[in-house]
Formats: sequence, structure tokens, C-alpha cells
Amino acid sequence: MTVIYGLIGVWALLDPMFGALEMDYPSFLDAVGLSVSSPIGYSEIAGIYGGLNLCIGFMCLTGIFKKDIGIFAVKFITFLVGSIALGRVLFSLIPTTPTFYNTYFIFEISALIVGLILLYFHSHSKNNI
Repeated sequence: MTVIYGLIGVWALLDPMFGALEMDYPSFLDAVGLSVSSPIGYSEIAGIYGGLNLCIGFMCLTGIFKKDIGIFAVKFITFLVGSIALGRVLFSLIPTTPTFYNTYFIFEISALIVGLILLYFHSHSKNNI
């Protein structure tokens, strides 16, 4: 998760600069289906997608060395991806909206299941000590 979230964060932070320099690389905005309609939009992309994902990556990295932060990171990411997946499903229930099923949803459900399994085994290992 350190690598995934860290790279997403850096990609989102640098995307406007690489776009302005007309560098040939996959655009973050294109990958997630967004477009910016005003200058504040770039700040929002940098903050919400860049900063949040980068800090989640740092939290996961710290969790490798600090068990309590690692457990918190698993709980946080499990809650986060589960919430995002739920939002996609609920939005898809509104008539004429697109389906929830896409590669991001598959990642979110996979991370949710892995997180729940890790938390289940962690809680059961604590009770047997």
C-alpha cells in the first residue's frame, strides 16, 4: 500500500506540471476521468488526490516499523476503500447513472477484503495471547 498510495500521490501532485511541460506520459486527470475548469481545481487535485494519497503512503510505510500505526493504517484503508466502493454502488442505483463496476472498484473491493481478513486474524491472535 505504501507504493500504491505513494505513487498515486506523487503522480497527482506532479500531473499539472508535467501537463504544462507537454511531457509524454499518462495523465492522472485522464486516468481518473477528471478535468479542471478553474485554477483552484489544480489545488484540489493536488490536495485531495496528491496530498491525501501521499500521506496514506507515508502512514503505511511508518506502519511497517510501528505495529500500532500499521494496525491503524489497515483499519483506515479498509474503512476508506469500503466507503468509496459503497459510494460507487449507491450512485449506480440512481437511474441513468453509470455502473459501479470498473478497475478502481475491483481494487477497492480487493483492498477491503484483504483488510477485513487482516483485521480478523489480528483480533483473533490478540485474544489467544
